[in-house]
Amino acid sequence: MNKREFLKTSGAFLTSTLLSGFASSEAEAQAGRTNWAGNLTYHTDNLLTPKTAAEAQQMVKNTPKLRALGSRHCFNAIADSTAAQISLKELESMVLDPAAKTVTVGAGVRYGILAPFIDEKGYALHNLASLPHITAVGACATATHGSGVKNGNLSTAVSGMEIITADGQVVQLSRAGNGDNFNGTVVHLGSLGVVTKITLDVEPTYLVRQVVYENLNIDQLEHNLDAIMGSGYSVSFFTDWQHHRMSQVWIKTRAEIPDGQAVLFKIEPEFYGATAAKEKLHPITGHDATPCTEQMGVPGPWYERLPHFRMNFTPSSGAEIQTEYLLPRSRGYEAILAVEQLKDKITPHLFITEIRCIAADDLLMSSAWRQDSMAIHFTWKPESEEVHKVLPLIEEKLAPFNARPHWGKVFTMPPSRLAQVYGNIPKFQTLVKQYDPQGKFRNQFIDTNIFGA
Repeated sequence: MNKREFLKTSGAFLTSTLLSGFASSEAEAQAGRTNWAGNLTYHTDNLLTPKTAAEAQQMVKNTPKLRALGSRHCFNAIADSTAAQISLKELESMVLDPAAKTVTVGAGVRYGILAPFIDEKGYALHNLASLPHITAVGACATATHGSGVKNGNLSTAVSGMEIITADGQVVQLSRAGNGDNFNGTVVHLGSLGVVTKITLDVEPTYLVRQVVYENLNIDQLEHNLDAIMGSGYSVSFFTDWQHHRMSQVWIKTRAEIPDGQAVLFKIEPEFYGATAAKEKLHPITGHDATPCTEQMGVPGPWYERLPHFRMNFTPSSGAEIQTEYLLPRSRGYEAILAVEQLKDKITPHLFITEIRCIAADDLLMSSAWRQDSMAIHFTWKPESEEVHKVLPLIEEKLAPFNARPHWGKVFTMPPSRLAQVYGNIPKFQTLVKQYDPQGKFRNQFIDTNIFGA
């Protein structure tokens, strides 16, 4: 079969059963008014669910205080409210503009729905997060990032936004029309208004192959971190911090396959001393690998390889807590050694740590603002008290690297320190006051972490 037929065939199963593994857990969580992982219960039962953008406009105008709620994949209280939340999950429009090389999507569209839609028409996004279950609008609001030393985070693809401001007005923003001001609005943390649509840059579709290696000695990173992280289009390390090793290295590489040709890719048996996996693996040792995207070098559509988990299965571990810090990639090896010193305090409460890199950008509140970054991501067991005891220790170890916490994950860094590592907070405060002078969209998280320094 040719490349186009291969892409369609290999994506058919995913699109036919797209939400089968996630829908039941979502319904259950909505009934309990919790976030996706269940580690946070929202403080309001007042959930507004407009069917149209016009309905959302009226709801925003008539509601004194509210926060937008996406796919509920944030692990802290950034989307919480004591007054009202508004869910735009019904806004699922998708419009591809081949001439402009963009796609405009409603706030309810998840990447797992968007990706096969544009792929069928011959297009792709430059990057994807580990989970395809999250909404594009929500992910971009917090600078959720994906992976790749040359790849900007998901927010860097945003070239336009439609936002409902506090007075109920619909405002159109664009990279072309709003200049530097637009760079301040993309990573908005839900504080400028309610975003109903975003426009994303697209590119021609492509194939990706994924190979996993086991047991990379951390000593290899002292001189080879850039080479290893740059060995694929997207590369991730996984570790439990024991045995001075990265237990797995996931390398995702663009695969060029001439139309009508069957290509067999050779997997090198060793990679900087790590050995090629002999079977498909889950990042967390002992977990069933079925939910994971295809490995063993088998090429497939970009959207079935760039995420770690398949859309039609429960992602990651499920009940968990997540934390993540981004720091200069140039100091990545030092940072890994610093965290490793806490291994015996971390490991008992940890499912797995993922380490990956992301390219610098110019988005005001991005965790990769003007800094080629390495992200150290912790997926914790649902042990909130124990996790909150170890986080200050990790943050202390990462302080010399000016690590920035991910806006959608759990951290204990005080507002004064946030203001130091996120130096653009004063500019963002001005922007929030400009768009929302009465503070309709502010909550305790924003008041504390943005205005509390």
